[in-house]
Amino acid sequence: MFNPFTFDRPLLRIARKLLYAWVRTQVLPQDPASLGLDPTKPVVYVLQRRFLSNLLVLSQETVLAGLPPALAPLNAGGLHASRAFFFLSRPEPWIKSKKPPYSEFLISLVEAARNDPAFEVQLVPVSILWGRSPDKEHSVWKLLFADTWGKHGSFKRLFTVLLHGKNTLVRFNAPLSLRRFADEGLDQELTLRKIARVLRGHFRRQREITIGPDLSHRRTQLDELLDAPRVRAAIATEAEAGGATPAAIERAEATARSYAWEIASDYSYPLILIARRFLTWLWTRLYDGVEIGNLDTVTGVAPDHEIIYVPCHRSHIDYLLLSYVVFNHGLMVPHVAAGANLNLPLLGGILRRGGAFFLRRSFKGNKLYAAVFNEYLHMMIAKGYPIEYFVEGGRSRTGRMLQPMAGMLAMTVQSFLRDSSRPIVFVPVYIGYEKLFEGRTYVGELMGQPKKKESLFDLLLTLRELKKNFGKVHVNFGEPIHLTEVLAAEHPGWQDEVIADDTRPTWLSSGIERLMRRIADGINSAAVAGPVNLTSLALLATPRHALDARQLAKQLDGYRQLALAAPYAQRMQVTALDGAAMVAYCERLRLIRRQPHALGDVLFFTPDEAVLSTYARNNILHLYALPALIACLLAQNVTLSRAQLLGLVHTVYPFLRAELFLRWTDEELDIALDRYLAALTGMGWLGHTVRNDVYAAPDVNSDEFAQLELLGQAVRPTLIRYFITLAMLSRRGSGIMTPAELEALCHLQAQRLSLLREFNAPEFFDKAIFRIFIDTLTRSGRAELGADGKLHFGESLETASGEARFVLPPDMRQTILHMVRLEAAAAKVADKPARLPDSAV
Repeated sequence: MFNPFTFDRPLLRIARKLLYAWVRTQVLPQDPASLGLDPTKPVVYVLQRRFLSNLLVLSQETVLAGLPPALAPLNAGGLHASRAFFFLSRPEPWIKSKKPPYSEFLISLVEAARNDPAFEVQLVPVSILWGRSPDKEHSVWKLLFADTWGKHGSFKRLFTVLLHGKNTLVRFNAPLSLRRFADEGLDQELTLRKIARVLRGHFRRQREITIGPDLSHRRTQLDELLDAPRVRAAIATEAEAGGATPAAIERAEATARSYAWEIASDYSYPLILIARRFLTWLWTRLYDGVEIGNLDTVTGVAPDHEIIYVPCHRSHIDYLLLSYVVFNHGLMVPHVAAGANLNLPLLGGILRRGGAFFLRRSFKGNKLYAAVFNEYLHMMIAKGYPIEYFVEGGRSRTGRMLQPMAGMLAMTVQSFLRDSSRPIVFVPVYIGYEKLFEGRTYVGELMGQPKKKESLFDLLLTLRELKKNFGKVHVNFGEPIHLTEVLAAEHPGWQDEVIADDTRPTWLSSGIERLMRRIADGINSAAVAGPVNLTSLALLATPRHALDARQLAKQLDGYRQLALAAPYAQRMQVTALDGAAMVAYCERLRLIRRQPHALGDVLFFTPDEAVLSTYARNNILHLYALPALIACLLAQNVTLSRAQLLGLVHTVYPFLRAELFLRWTDEELDIALDRYLAALTGMGWLGHTVRNDVYAAPDVNSDEFAQLELLGQAVRPTLIRYFITLAMLSRRGSGIMTPAELEALCHLQAQRLSLLREFNAPEFFDKAIFRIFIDTLTRSGRAELGADGKLHFGESLETASGEARFVLPPDMRQTILHMVRLEAAAAKVADKPARLPDSAV
């Protein structure tokens, strides 16, 4: 067996140059300082597998990264060695030997540490993976020569380097203290055994998070799935409905197997490599770049946790983008829960081999399908595969976060309750596009056009979009959510309970509600306020979607300053560009147009771009909702005491929180308000009289007042929708309308108002927003749903409706009240509610 230590260093340098004429590496972390090495203590590197290629890569990358060289002599205490590395695994001997199973260098390090209490060495494990391929069914050559879980010799390693050398991952890991092991007081043999066990476990975890768990053949997996007790019980139940005859049992088993094949992914590493190259080309064609934030969130928890990625759902691109980002940074591609509507000819097979598994929209009435899918998901989680699914269910058509769906979350939590040996962590992910691939389709659907069913033909038609520039994409990872912490907060002592199969604890529903809220908060807290979002926020607040160029730049500077002075959350990100640079950026993207004028250029949205830009505005509306509400109140009332402000904000906040998933509880709201008041005062957009604690808007003729009023306009359409609902309900009276009737009438009234007052955005009259508001009315106790299915209310709702004078200008209130009176009069003449189109209800 070749011993690399006997090589002369000049020969090693020649071999390294020859190897790097072919090999290309990706090194993580990119910043060696993040390893936290102590420069006063010597470093020894640990490689798992004993190959010359691994040593050559280690020696090259330590030099390039500015780390202590692996081939440099080590002089520490009384120990003098010609190298600063060792291999964890030893070569298999041809005949039995009494040689210890540990590296002689490791033995000498342990002896030195035991003999000298001051002796310390930092052990740095280095994972080197050639090709990163799971051991499963795919190309014969890839299977034979990929860097997998199995052992292989030098001859096979040669072909591995030739086939996979251009796709080599090198990961330096945080150092382990040799002193800590030596101070445990164990004898030398036990100390060596423990160090080896810790290092083996470390390398196993690193290999697992990079290439995934050791995969078995797909058919073997499905046989295991169909033999699971819960699936067998569901098959038996299905067969009983057919008479429990042998033929009925056979049909039930065949049905279960067909469900399993319909659901299961078929991960293919060769396809992943092809897709990586294709997507690199695609992102270059479509986007100016993919900007990634807080990725250390994932790499920090991946070794010891089952990861569930829970991104927001903006576009079909989301599936590809997140998998690409994760794989490109040394982690395993997640298995993605995809809707069965995407299981199209050709496309479905490609997605399945990229890690997608498919689920139907509803399991209702099909217990056998539900049992097979639940067991498949449990198998995925138990085997340690990272999973990705969208908690919103479908794609957001407005840019707002949709109400999370409990289905996949409930199945995940119940799987964990069955087997909690591997902790689960949910990673919220914010994905933001400056220009949306499906933007025009979304606008059409909001205007009432039926949602088109996905087809391969429509997919081919989208190739026309490759000629366009869609700006940048932002992928920002949120704060990890540990499932054990959520369960402990909801039900302390949950781990001590024995939960029978197919039972759902009474406390589980509220626990899932808590988890849904935290995920939505986590996604929103990782939002990115980019130049397109901020420009949309400013221009869409103006009546004609136009502003003087200098005024727009100044407004954008103010928005950026506000976000930095009082950030919505720690993980949110704000563009580094100033206002003028943001304007120039949006002009380059052809999002805004410039009209030259002698008194100053005017920047504006065309009608089409204005509608599409509401999506970018809504992506970050929650970041500015609370300061915008403050601005709206003070621009309308000029002066308000802090107590008045708090009272009015507390009245509106529950509805804003429900619609936009704002992060503060009622108890935290006052602190957040004070932060925003201080920030707005510091910017000169508000004045503050300390003596009587009164806040005041600037002089109405000042630039600061114009900026404050523009900020307030951002939330005014939301407040108008609320007033439409309250006015409609108040005018009709208690116990007259069902929630569905009220929602439909409000939708029509908002649609009419948008025509009269140029709210040129179909999301203004989106039914879902009215539905959330009506639901919050009942949850907050301002209205209640009677046994007759009608909405009943008392004076508190009338009071809330009357407080609109504090937030809406008189002309807007009068317009809405006039529209409501006309509708009520028409209903009175007919002696019944005005007939609604079937499509509106």
